[in-house]
Amino acid sequence: MDAANGSRSVEDFASGSGLSFIRPAGASSRIKDIASLQAGRDNQLIGYGLVVGLQGTGDGLRNSPFTEQSLRAMLQNLGISTEGGASRVNNVAAVIVTANLPPFASLGSRIDVTVSSLGDATSLRGGTLVMTSLSGPDGQIYAVAQGSVIVSAVNAQGDAAILQQGTATAGRLPGGAIIEREIPATFKQTEGLVYQLRNPDFTTAVGMADVINAFSEARYGTPIAEARDSTTVAVRKPPRADLARLTAELEGLVVETDSPARVVVNERTGTIVIGNDVRISKVAVSHGTLVVQINETPTVVQPLPFSDGVTAVEPLTDITAGVDGGQVAIIDGPDLRTLVAGLNSIGVKPDGIIAILQGIKSAGALHAELVLQ
Repeated sequence: MDAANGSRSVEDFASGSGLSFIRPAGASSRIKDIASLQAGRDNQLIGYGLVVGLQGTGDGLRNSPFTEQSLRAMLQNLGISTEGGASRVNNVAAVIVTANLPPFASLGSRIDVTVSSLGDATSLRGGTLVMTSLSGPDGQIYAVAQGSVIVSAVNAQGDAAILQQGTATAGRLPGGAIIEREIPATFKQTEGLVYQLRNPDFTTAVGMADVINAFSEARYGTPIAEARDSTTVAVRKPPRADLARLTAELEGLVVETDSPARVVVNERTGTIVIGNDVRISKVAVSHGTLVVQINETPTVVQPLPFSDGVTAVEPLTDITAGVDGGQVAIIDGPDLRTLVAGLNSIGVKPDGIIAILQGIKSAGALHAELVLQ
């Protein structure tokens, strides 16, 4: 097999069996892509509201009494008396509204919100979210949401068939909430920065600190970064340096990232992801599939002459069992391409590859972490 054919075989195997390649270890990435500022995290908001204007797909007020209570309270706040009357509307749905308040969000800016049905509504399509306050964990109101709900799901029903794609009881309001309260900003008052790696690794953390120190020694004449652990890199603000400008300069620095050898297997979807640093000691692997074949060849039995017997059909079943495949392959994975080529030579499906990897791990020949999802 020539190099071109071998490469094509590996690619066909990866695309056909669900085996995927991840970015090789040692890849270069910017600091802004591999780490986040501890002071620049999101804050979660939540609220309870009503969606109106539904076409008969709202909550049944008998099954969702909190929807009727909320409707009466809203109407009373609008100056409409609802005493003594029974509400029978079915175009209102109670929803939970959630949103993420981004860091350094300013007063009056807009954020996206998500609404999810709380009762027995069948669809939120075409509805409008009534003014809903969104609160943080401290109980303070930080944003107010209102607007038309966008539902991307499809739900069609006939007399004998139902077609449903997606979830019609949840939707989004792009830019549907206005920030009414700012989180007190303390970014400029801090004496340094704390970066948190999205994928904790000591090698990456130390390499990131070295890159920052090389930059700071050339720019400010002193090292300013320290790797505290596999997740955290602390940066001290140099004298007379502007913290915002320093952050902008550091987030563009390129770092050589690293990651532990890992094989991720999803048995439900048959997806296999093998990291670049995965190694396998030389092992012999045999994989075969049991094939059972049943042949029915019934025979007709005639009665003896001048007898009272009748013609009958006598069943005859032939069952054979065998193993399809079962070839033995030698797998030795000094690098990712050789490993995939060895697995490709066996010619099995993704579920077989998963079983082989689990067996190799049990044999102690897989030098990587096996993650089952």
